Amino acid sequence: MRPIPVLAALLLAALAGAGASQWLAAPADPGPAAASPTSRGERALEAAAGLALPRAAHAALPLEVDGVALPSLAPMLEQVTPAVVNIYSRQVINVRNPLAELFGMPGMPQQRSQQSLGSGVIVDAERGLVLTNHHVIENADEVSVTLADGRTFEAEFIGSDPDTDVAVIRIPAEELVAIPLADSSRLRVGDFVVAVGNPFGLGQTVTSGIVSAVGRSGLQGLGYQNFIQTDASINPGNSGGALVNLRGELVGINTASFNPRGSAAGNIGLGFAIPVNLADEVKRQLLAYGEVRRGTLGLDTEDLNPRLAGQLGLPANQRGALVTRVYRGSPAEAAGVRPGDLVLAANGERIDGANALRNAEGLAPVGEPVRLDLLRDERRLSVQAVPRPRATEVDGRTLDARLAGATLAELPERFRQRGWFGVVASKVEPGSRAAQSGLRAGDYIRGVNRRRVDDLQAFQDVMADPPRNLQLDVVRGNRNGYLVME
Repeated sequence: MRPIPVLAALLLAALAGAGASQWLAAPADPGPAAASPTSRGERALEAAAGLALPRAAHAALPLEVDGVALPSLAPMLEQVTPAVVNIYSRQVINVRNPLAELFGMPGMPQQRSQQSLGSGVIVDAERGLVLTNHHVIENADEVSVTLADGRTFEAEFIGSDPDTDVAVIRIPAEELVAIPLADSSRLRVGDFVVAVGNPFGLGQTVTSGIVSAVGRSGLQGLGYQNFIQTDASINPGNSGGALVNLRGELVGINTASFNPRGSAAGNIGLGFAIPVNLADEVKRQLLAYGEVRRGTLGLDTEDLNPRLAGQLGLPANQRGALVTRVYRGSPAEAAGVRPGDLVLAANGERIDGANALRNAEGLAPVGEPVRLDLLRDERRLSVQAVPRPRATEVDGRTLDARLAGATLAELPERFRQRGWFGVVASKVEPGSRAAQSGLRAGDYIRGVNRRRVDDLQAFQDVMADPPRNLQLDVVRGNRNGYLVME
């Protein structure tokens, strides 16, 4: 009989301190046909639990059992949920117009409005600042925010950082409620957490669970990673919502869930949130500079595979990032790092490979020392390097006259996590020397004169002594080839 497991689930949820969604509430009047089985189910529960369930229309659970108060998340959530908002973004895109093409007018595109939804967290009530994910509002023409009390406001875009997936927007509202921030560095595996958001546009929904892991990285397709992993359900639409502790403090911004069969297959207990310490630092920089200023140590590394380990006399299962190059005048050079060193840890966090070191480098604040634990000639040592600001783009004219008119930029970190390397021509001025040589905006440059370039710093280093003949290894769409710059 279905009423028995439903009521049993509700009772167990209350005893475990979990909230129940509104759609699980019992019907106000089941009617004569359903009265008998429902009554039998209730009597079975009464006999098992020693309770006398009220016969009220809402079938509310008792607040006490034998004089002992039942645990509940409700009091904490009453303070939290007013600070979690629903975000609706709208983007107008051009699509093919088959009817126009049929009548010989291929130049008449058809516009279509594309909408997406997500969640956000009010972190500054006075200024109306809301934290959310970059991917929730990416490329949006309009963003609206609906509060828990039903009010809706058009949002002002403040800034976003694709590589950490954090964005900041502002709403012109009064009488807002903000969530206090916790210190996410103190979060431990096993701590209870609650996720609040707007899954599938159903409205504000709460799920609970524990912290399954901290410092999680290595997820494909995402940027700099230092995620909190939780088994609290994070479904589509939860992105940008709040992950809070049992004190109602914000510990993370929900950002992703994982299911090998895709998000439509449901939640399997692998959800990820951005630690609030990281999100708050990104917010600070976006407000101060309009961008996130990252640092660089000035070195290139590669993964340590069994073949390299054997050549270096190391165990085949040794982990770390092998330093292949240290740039002149870099923080790494000043700290004494040498090619051939194996980086084992950064600020105490284990480094398993090149991506892990790049991730730690990208998350380290500029100007604050990073302790690197190294293995050199079977000797362990530690050095401190202070990251300096990393250039995210450079004017090609400053590198070589043949690149005049082109702006070269770093690849987004989420592409590097997929194994990409090189730089991108983010802008090319029409009629410029670079354009006349055939370079186009969006071209992906992987090498110079058949020499691989890993990033913008490597590109600048190669161009420090401009070659007589300049040939770029370029990928454009599904094609790749060599472009001679004249």
